[in-house]
Amino acid sequence: MPVTLVRLTERYTACRLPPDAAPPQWARGEFVSITRTPSELSVFAPTACVPQGVRAESGWRLLAVKGPLAFEIVGLLAELSSQLAAANISIFAISTFDTDYIATRDDDFERALETLAAAGHTVDP
Repeated sequence: MPVTLVRLTERYTACRLPPDAAPPQWARGEFVSITRTPSELSVFAPTACVPQGVRAESGWRLLAVKGPLAFEIVGLLAELSSQLAAANISIFAISTFDTDYIATRDDDFERALETLAAAGHTVDP
């Protein structure tokens, strides 16, 4: 199923905070994802807003699947991630109510765009 992908402009960082941490005030920007599990508070936010001393993995770029997507769509994220996996590109996937987001390493981002375009997807600037 071909989709349209939209590039987000900022660089991103995945952060791990203790499971009982409050959502951080510094997590602001074009896109921020905060997820709590029993073992962590995970924050995916623009690199520029992440303070020193936070356990973090930087160097991510982000694509959004143009939505909103119907909940009945089956296998879209699996299709996109399989296409990228075949090109040896690892991802960090985040889903929201309206759509899916795919983060790739900064070094792999242009190759990911080329891979997805070659698979028939449209990539908006």
